[in-house]
Amino acid sequence: MNILRQLGEFLLASIPTIICLLVVWVAYRNIVQRKLEQVLEKRRALTEGLLEKARADIGKAEELTTQYEQRLREARSQIYKGQEVRRRHIMEKRSAALEDARRHSDELVQHARTRLDNDMSEARTTLDRQADSLAAQIIDSILKPLAATGGR
Repeated sequence: MNILRQLGEFLLASIPTIICLLVVWVAYRNIVQRKLEQVLEKRRALTEGLLEKARADIGKAEELTTQYEQRLREARSQIYKGQEVRRRHIMEKRSAALEDARRHSDELVQHARTRLDNDMSEARTTLDRQADSLAAQIIDSILKPLAATGGR
């Protein structure tokens, strides 16, 4: 029983402490915790607002990056097309120059063949005339001594 009496005295003596703790707890809740929760909520709202703004800025930056990359691809495509046009133009000029050179060389070969054919015709004609003349000279040189000796 002594323990129960001591426990009762202890509880009776702790009532003012309990009341003080309750007052401190209520004061903490009303003065500090509510203000702290309000400040934390305000910070959370600002932080989330900034995060949303940052996400929007990142989305805008990604969109601008996509547009920039698209314009870059288009510019490269234009450059490649221009290079292809210039290459084709150069190849056409080269082909035309080669065709002119071929045509000119064919004309030179044809002209040379014509001259060669003419020279060959003249040479044959000259050889034919000279052959007749030489044959006559050979016949004269062989037959004249025979005719002079009387055919012997």
